[in-house]
Amino acid sequence: MSPVARHRRQRELADTPRPGSLEEELIRRLYEEFGSALLGHCMRLTGHDRQWAEDIVQETLVRAWRNAEKLERDPVLLRSWLFTVARRLVIDDRRKRSVRPQEFELTPSDESPQGNEEDRTLAAIVVAEAMNGLSEEHREAILETYLRDRTVGEAAAALGVPPGTVKSRVYYALRALRRALHDRGESR
Repeated sequence: MSPVARHRRQRELADTPRPGSLEEELIRRLYEEFGSALLGHCMRLTGHDRQWAEDIVQETLVRAWRNAEKLERDPVLLRSWLFTVARRLVIDDRRKRSVRPQEFELTPSDESPQGNEEDRTLAAIVVAEAMNGLSEEHREAILETYLRDRTVGEAAAALGVPPGTVKSRVYYALRALRRALHDRGESR
């Protein structure tokens, strides 16, 4: 552990209330009395992001504990102080997020350049020509299962043939399409 990390950890441990201490009792009492109202307030402030709201509640209570000797004991003023601290924490978090560039994950479509419209049109023509080279039964099986997005059972009902026949036609049609596209130099 680096010296900076060790110092940070020692500070966190020093800032943690000891079990059974007055500080722990203060936090417990604050949470019991104001926790649900404070969480509801934070939920509204964070756009109903529960995890963020819970983090804000926790940090608010830690700040209350750190400033225990300065806190007003009047419940109305204490509630007001807690809500103000929570609101300021949310504002600070939003400011941090707006300054920090947003991170994005690359998707496979982001990684490779999109083909232009002419490429897509040319590919559609090549596939249409390959489809025209199939028998009518094979073409219908591909049309029903892939282009109309039907299940084998639905395609069988539409074509008036058994499901096994549809499976067989699709298998042989795809094999013929692969061969036709390969012969044209279009397969990848």
